[in-house]
Amino acid sequence: MKIVHIGTGADGESHVLGVTAPEFTELNGRRTKAEGAADISFMKREVGTIDFHPAPRRQYMLYLTARVQIGFGDGSSVIMEPGDALLAEDTTGHGHTSHVLQAGVCAVVPLS
Repeated sequence: MKIVHIGTGADGESHVLGVTAPEFTELNGRRTKAEGAADISFMKREVGTIDFHPAPRRQYMLYLTARVQIGFGDGSSVIMEPGDALLAEDTTGHGHTSHVLQAGVCAVVPLS
């Protein structure tokens, strides 16, 4: 499992700010620290591409069964596998692309 953090740079483009593993520091090393979340929804993702778009709000995308390639303006990309999480904070600028490689389900968790 990886957590990919993306945000908008000074150039107005989305960039990967970091790729980390979750830190299980709570409950005897079995749980991460809690973050404030407003709600959760589930989204079916079909094979196909969504052109450049910023995130609608600061949120986590949790890839449950979908496999998605996230693209950036500089031509780089990252592949999100089932079990991965994307912390999307690129709410301004050009945004990123989403190319669904494997249809499936994602959970969308807006952060407060």
